[in-house]
Parts: sequence; C-alpha cells; structure tokens
Amino acid sequence: MGLTHEVQDRRDQRKEQDVGQFADDVHRIHNLLSKVLDPTPLQRNQYLSDRHQAEIWLKREDLTPVRSYKVRGAFAFLQEALRDQPDRSLFVCSSAGNHAQGFAFACRHFDKRGIVFMPLTTPQQKIMKTRSFGAPLVDIELLGDGFDAANAAAIRYCEEHNGLMVPPFDHPTIIRGQATVGKEILEQSPEGLEWDRVILPVGGGGLAAGITRYFEETGIDTEFSFVEPDKAPSLYESLRAGERIRLDRVDNFVDGAAVAQTGRENFRQLSKFSADDVILAPTDGVCSTMIDMLNVEGVVLEPAGALAVDALKRLPVEQVRGKKIVCVISGGNFDFERLPEVKERALRFSGLKKYYVIQLPQRPGALKDFLSLLGPEDDISRFEYLKKSARNFGSVLLGIETKNPDNFKTLHESFDRSDVRWEDITYNEAIANFII
Repeated sequence: MGLTHEVQDRRDQRKEQDVGQFADDVHRIHNLLSKVLDPTPLQRNQYLSDRHQAEIWLKREDLTPVRSYKVRGAFAFLQEALRDQPDRSLFVCSSAGNHAQGFAFACRHFDKRGIVFMPLTTPQQKIMKTRSFGAPLVDIELLGDGFDAANAAAIRYCEEHNGLMVPPFDHPTIIRGQATVGKEILEQSPEGLEWDRVILPVGGGGLAAGITRYFEETGIDTEFSFVEPDKAPSLYESLRAGERIRLDRVDNFVDGAAVAQTGRENFRQLSKFSADDVILAPTDGVCSTMIDMLNVEGVVLEPAGALAVDALKRLPVEQVRGKKIVCVISGGNFDFERLPEVKERALRFSGLKKYYVIQLPQRPGALKDFLSLLGPEDDISRFEYLKKSARNFGSVLLGIETKNPDNFKTLHESFDRSDVRWEDITYNEAIANFII
C-alpha cells in the first residue's frame, strides 16, 4: 500500500504542476459558485489607511451568506463529487464552525444528507448557524475538546457508514475553491493598481495555498504575509523545520485558525515560503483589533477573521507605510457572549487594565487612605476580599482600568510611598487564571 500511495502522490503532483491548469480549474469553479454566491466586496478602508499611512483594502469574506470564505471550498467539493458520483447520498465533515456552515449550506443546496462533527468547545453561535443552514438535512455531533478529536470521529463515521469526508482544507478541490477569493481580488482591483502585499490568515492553509498559487499562475507579482495565532503556529514551525510539524498543543481561542498541523496538499504550495513570511499574532492583541474594528468601523470579526488586520501592527513599518495592501477578512462568526472576555483581553493587552493582589492594614480608615492613592482616570473594576492573611492585614483582589497606560506608573509610585503591600498579577498566568 505504501508504494501505491507514493506513486499516486507523484501523479497528483504532476497533475498539480500542469501550467495554467490550476487557474483554469479556479475559473470553472468560480463560474459555478457565481450562480449561488455573489462576489464579496473589496473595500478600501479609510480608517486603517490613515492609521498606517498606506492604502489598506479589505476583502470582506465575512460578508458571504455563511460569513466566512469556507463556503467556497465546501461548495466546490460537493459540486465535483456529485459530478463524478451523482448518487452519492451521505457527506461528512469535521469543523470548529466555519467549514461546518459552508458544508451545511452546500448540503442543503444540493439536497444531500450531511453530518458535522464539532468540538464541544465550539461557540454556540456557530452551532446554531450550522443547524440553520443545514436544516433539515444536516445533523451535528458534538464531542472532544478540539478539532483533532472531532476529525478522528468524523473519519471513523465515514468508514462505518460509507460517507464521503469533506475535508476543511487538505484537498486540491478545497484549495481551488478557496482560490476563488484570489480571482475576485484581481477582478475587483482598481485599474492600474498593483498590490505590494496580500495578508492572509492561516489555519490549515487552504486559503493561503489557493490564493498564492492563483496569483503565481496568473503572473501577479506581490509579496505575501501569513498570519497565525501565536499559540497555534503550525505553518511557522513547519517552515522553520522544512517539513510538516504537528504541534503538541494549540490554544483554541482563535478557533477558526487553531490547527495542530498544516494540510499536506497546502504545505506543498506554501513550503516555498520562509518562516519569516509568517506573523505570529498574540491572542490578546487580536482581541484588541476585534474591539477596535467593532467600535470604530462597526465591523464584527471573529478572532480568526481579525488576524490579517492585526498583522498590520506587527509588520515592519517599511513594509506597510506607503504600500498598497489587501487584508483578507476570513470570517465574522462571532458569538457576542464572548464579548466580555474579548474586551477584557483587549484592555489588558493595551495596558489599560491591570490586576493586583494588595494587602491592606486592618485598621479604621485604611480603605479610605488606599482610595486616595488612585488617580483621576483610575477606575476600580473589581474589588474582592480574598481572605484575612494575618491579624494585621487583609488580602484584596483589585482590578483597575484607566485611560492611559502611563497612569499605572504613577499609581505604582503611590503604592510604594504608602504602607500598602502589592503585587501586579496581570501577566502571572498561574495566579491570574486561578483567581481572575
């Protein structure tokens, strides 16, 4: 079996390398998609352009019917599968949310039964939307704490029930479907405008592999930057190693891009890039970008959808200022029940909120004296007695928000001049995760 698989791999690679064939296939898929999906807009964003002294354009994949580009690959896959096997009746997928919605949309369009395996940690908004798009043809099974467990269960189900697995990213047809985003970017570009850089979010790599391949085959010369969550850097580590690396652990907060291993088909295309082309976005920084875009632009982004915009702050200034840049907004499926946590993370990242454990003297007037230490812009957002540490002192968990990060320096100096014992625990994960 190993030899047969290797032979088939070589054949697949030769087929993939046929000059122009990839672009022709993308055009064909896009023609089919255009009958059910309108192109998403390519919009110049004045706020980001002014902020970064550049021309920043957003490819708004958050404005598809399922609020994610994933519908493109899923629709293309089912279209191709049913062309070859019209009687195929059962399709299966695993997803943390966006692929599931695209899959459900496609199943309903083609009137085919589908089953989606999703992690138990999937946001409720994505579960409800998947049900909505797929009803009554698509069922949902929730299990496991992450994508890998759901994916393993989906594969087993396919084997036991003769279903066809619709992969979220690791398949040539999925890649071609996602590449239609690149086709639309070029078609929608203002006449005479040449892009200096395209910024792409990366989870499994389907979108990045598709767009970079399509640009190459159509002769478009531009720089690419890829953005991953810093706690799910599967492409970055793979490029550093020169081979696909499976991460032992990923943080699922940026659920649309929290993938332990880049797809095999995807890495074939992306392996020509360098680890230096990958930007690792801190989760709290992504939260700050989400809040910023919501408050200023009224654009609702999920964590993975904010990655490309967040990267603008992390690229070297000379690669942004004065440049013409496209950021692909990959998704807007945000569960507003998560907003308090997102805001909390954003405030901490921006230096506008800190947490302390303080010890106050157990005497009359001690609390009043402490409050006098706060500046005019300092606001207590949390005040909780933890326990009586000693007869003469009491421990308090204190959360403070302010309007300027520099205010905390003044506050710390006031603490030091007083008889308050204090410790900043904002970034002490062992303590903060336990008591905040």
